[in-house]
Amino acid sequence: MSQTSIERLREYLAQLPPQAQALLMREFERALERGQDTAVATLVLDQLRRIVRKSEADEAPPPRTDDLSRLLFQVLEPFLVEAGVPIRVGQIRRSSLHPIWQWLGRDGVPDKISEFEAALARMPATDSSGQVEALALKLQAVAADAIFELTGPGGGDKSRALARVGPPNVIEDLYSIGAVLTVREALGTLNEKLPRFLRAFGDPQIASVTAALNIPVLQTPQMLPFALTVVVQRMTAPWQIIRLAIKIAASDDEIRVAATPYGVAVTMALHDLSRVAANLRMDIKRGHFETVADNLKTLHDGVRGLRTELDLRNDSPWGKQLTSIRADISNALQSEIDSVPGRVRRILRQRPEKDIPPGARIDTTEVEETVALIDFVATCRNYASELAINEVTLRTYSDLQQYVERSTEQAVQSLRGADHKVRAYRQQQVQAAIRFCQVLFGDDYASLMSRAAENAATGERKSTRAS
Repeated sequence: MSQTSIERLREYLAQLPPQAQALLMREFERALERGQDTAVATLVLDQLRRIVRKSEADEAPPPRTDDLSRLLFQVLEPFLVEAGVPIRVGQIRRSSLHPIWQWLGRDGVPDKISEFEAALARMPATDSSGQVEALALKLQAVAADAIFELTGPGGGDKSRALARVGPPNVIEDLYSIGAVLTVREALGTLNEKLPRFLRAFGDPQIASVTAALNIPVLQTPQMLPFALTVVVQRMTAPWQIIRLAIKIAASDDEIRVAATPYGVAVTMALHDLSRVAANLRMDIKRGHFETVADNLKTLHDGVRGLRTELDLRNDSPWGKQLTSIRADISNALQSEIDSVPGRVRRILRQRPEKDIPPGARIDTTEVEETVALIDFVATCRNYASELAINEVTLRTYSDLQQYVERSTEQAVQSLRGADHKVRAYRQQQVQAAIRFCQVLFGDDYASLMSRAAENAATGERKSTRAS
C-alpha cells in the first residue's frame, strides 16, 4: 500500500468514535489469532494503535477484550498447537481458545469479564506490569473455577451447557485448559527451577529435572504430560525425555516403564517423532528441502535412541508404532530417492544435434531442483541404516556418481564440435553437469571440469577462426 493510501486510512480511522476504534481493534486482533487476513489486520491495527497512543491523556482508553483474553491464556502458550496438527497428551489446540473465551464472556462469568475489562481499561499505559500480572492471576483463577464448575460431576443440564461451549474437540481442550489454569502457580515454579536449555540429558540433568518435577499437583495423570511438555521444550534432543521414564522405572523393559506414570513420556516421544515424519513427507512432497537434513537427523537419532535405550517388543503398541514410523519414513524417502536418477538423465542425456530443436534451453529451475534432490540423496546416506533405506540410497548414490561423471565428460567433449545452432544448449548441459558434480564430488572436481569446459569452448572458437 502506498504512503498516500496509508495516510488516508489513518485519517479515516482517526475520525471514528473511540467505541468504533475499540471494536475494530478487537475484530482485527481476533482475525490475527485465527490466522485470517493477517496482512490487512496487521496494517489496520498498527494505524489504530498509533491513533490511540496519540489520544488525549484525559480520554478513557477503549476497552480491549482481546488483551484480556491474552492475559487469561498466556499460561497456555507452551502447550498450544496450530489447527490441523494432531495433538497428543500435554497439548491444546489454539483454535479452541476463541470459543472458550466467548463462552466465558457469554455464559461462564460475564459479570467478572466485564469487571476485568474495566479494570484493564483504567490501568495506565506505562509502569503497570505488576498490576497487569495481578489482574491476570485473578482472571485465571476465576476462569479455572468456572471451567471446574462446568466440567465437574453433573447431569443432563451440564451436558447441554457443555454443548454450548463448542464441538467435542473444544470440550476436550476445555478440561485441559481448566486443569492448567488450576495449577498455573506450580507451572510457574517448574519454569523457574528448570534449566533454560538442556543440551545434554545425562544422569545429572535427569536428577535436576526429577527434582524440579517433584510438585504434587504436577504428578497427577492429567498434569504430568503438561509438565513433561515444558521439559521437552528445553531439550535439544526431545526424544531423550524417555530417559526420565527409564530412570523412574529403574529398567529399560517397556512393560516396567509403561507401568510407571512417566511411561507417558515414551508415548509423547513417539507422537513427536511421528509428527516430524509427517512434516518430512510434506516437505518432500512440496519440494522444500531446506529443513530435510534437520528432520532426518531428528528422526534418525530419535528412532535409534528408542530402539537402543528401550527394550521394545515388536508386537507391543510402542513397538508397532515405532515400526510404523520407520516404514512411513522409508516409503516417503525411497520413492523420492528412486526418482532422482531419471531427472538427472533427462537433463544430461546427449541427444543428436538433429533432435535438438532451435532455441532449445534447459530450465534452470529444474536444474536447481535436481541439485537439491541430489543433495537430498547425499544427506540420506548419513541416516540410511536406521531409517531402513540403506540399500536404495547407496545404490542410487553410486549410480548418480557414475552417470554424472561419464555424462559430464561427454558434455564437455560435445562442446568441441558443437554446431553454433545447438552450442547454447550444450553449454547449458555442461553447466548443469558441473552443478551436479559440485554436490557429488566437491568443489575441486567441479572447478576442474569447469576449466575443461572453458578450454573446449575456447579451442573450438580458435579452430573456427583459423579455418
